[in-house]
Amino acid sequence: MKTMKGPAIFLAQFMGDKPFDTMENACRWMAEAGYQGVQIPSDNPVCIDLKLAAESKTYCDEFKGQCAEWGVEITELSTHIQGQLVAVHPAYDTAFDAFAPKHLHGKPDARQAWAVEQVMFAAKASQNLGLDRSVSFPGALVWPYMYPWPQRPAGLVEEGFKELAKRWRPILDYYDECGVDVCYEIHPGEDLHDGVTFERFLKEVDNHPRCNILYDPSHFILQQLDYLSFIDHYHDRIRMFHVKDAEFRPNGKSGIYGGYQDWVDRPGRFRSLGDGQIDFKAIFSKLSGYDFDGWAVVEWECALKHPEDGAREGAQFVKDHMIRVTDKAFDDFAGGDLSVEANRKMLGLT
Repeated sequence: MKTMKGPAIFLAQFMGDKPFDTMENACRWMAEAGYQGVQIPSDNPVCIDLKLAAESKTYCDEFKGQCAEWGVEITELSTHIQGQLVAVHPAYDTAFDAFAPKHLHGKPDARQAWAVEQVMFAAKASQNLGLDRSVSFPGALVWPYMYPWPQRPAGLVEEGFKELAKRWRPILDYYDECGVDVCYEIHPGEDLHDGVTFERFLKEVDNHPRCNILYDPSHFILQQLDYLSFIDHYHDRIRMFHVKDAEFRPNGKSGIYGGYQDWVDRPGRFRSLGDGQIDFKAIFSKLSGYDFDGWAVVEWECALKHPEDGAREGAQFVKDHMIRVTDKAFDDFAGGDLSVEANRKMLGLT
């Protein structure tokens, strides 16, 4: 068995104001809070020059060295934002324009081409950084028809997944050339939002070896999906792990869909680690039992708690749940040496 690494933290929700205004300040703060690694949002130029990282091994070596001086190592690169733009339904064009440079606003084809290039940059940058996995969103073409009225026409979902696979297949092939996995965060709002939809996509890309999963149980409890059984089904594809808590408290007025309410009022909402309902002891046990060897990365999102408090508490929470796996069985002391003759005698065969 293997022991996972951590704790680490995803920087996306923190970068901005002091003390997270620069990578140095953010990394030093996280190291002091107890984190060993940082997951980097590659769309944020404050965090990384993605194009330069793809072009220059020297830049990557120096960047890794700086992070080490600041007390952390780089765990993975994230292309959540760029990956989202690989596939955008027209209903979301205006909203998702905010994810792209201004000169691409109102130009969905050019925006998609830019997004694909960015995701490709992340493959090469990951290789230059010595990383073998990266996280992304797949985007969504079918999501507006998730709960349809009128009913979906025959073949709509199949056509949507064929197109999604067509867009991602060359990206997956390039990641394979670079020796890097694409770990899709299975997430509502994406066409890959549960096990069934992941399987649909996986089939369309011919079970591509680089098509993998970032496991985040918070998105499953809000869907009322069995997040522990999910690990049993897909452990061979789970290559990344976001440690994020959530709670689901339905009432007589609102349930899974949330009633268009703000996060603080929804029955299903994200919480800081330890404040929600997720059984992380069982999750860490299952992942350890299946030899998960990646990082335990805290993703902080909470409608109530201050992010700095959530981050500090999160580091200790992960430390408390990490399992250093054993290298021997607990009852080895009572065993004997291997002997075929003795075994046959015990079975009455001698």
